[in-house]
Amino acid sequence: MARIGVEPALSNIKSALTEMGHDVVDLRSENDAHHCDCCIISGIDKDMMGIADIVIEGPVINADGATTDEVCQMVSERLS
Repeated sequence: MARIGVEPALSNIKSALTEMGHDVVDLRSENDAHHCDCCIISGIDKDMMGIADIVIEGPVINADGATTDEVCQMVSERLS
């Protein structure tokens, strides 16, 4: 399965993705995202100060306003 970075505040999403068989790591810094196939962010500090450095080739999913099931579905669709 995929290696997915998830912000620590999204523990319910982290648990669900782990149950799906993904290798899930906490996103605490930019370095944590380097070897991820996909990253899940909370959207709280998205694009802070207008700066957005690209650190992964895969999708970045903003979980703001989405349910755990919706985020898991987005991950499945984008990684297939």
